[in-house]
Amino acid sequence: MSIDRSDIEKLGELARIHISDENALASAQRINEVLALVDQLQAVDTANVEPLANPLGARQRLRLDEVSETNRRDAFQATAPATEDGLYLVPKVIE
Repeated sequence: MSIDRSDIEKLGELARIHISDENALASAQRINEVLALVDQLQAVDTANVEPLANPLGARQRLRLDEVSETNRRDAFQATAPATEDGLYLVPKVIE
């Protein structure tokens, strides 16, 4: 697949922006270079390659899901202006 100046001009027209002839030529050339790199990547045989989640093969060590602090809700809510049934009461801001 190749992009030429007329394709860039059509994109500019659809986007409602003016693209000069020299910018259209330069953009077409850069896009064609990117497309050539994509073609190189697609040419690689990856049939027997397994997908990687991490190139280093490392595993994340997770901590145990244990409670490490005491429940201090009552102490925190003692300084709140208004609470009810363990919830903070705030003014209504959306009608």
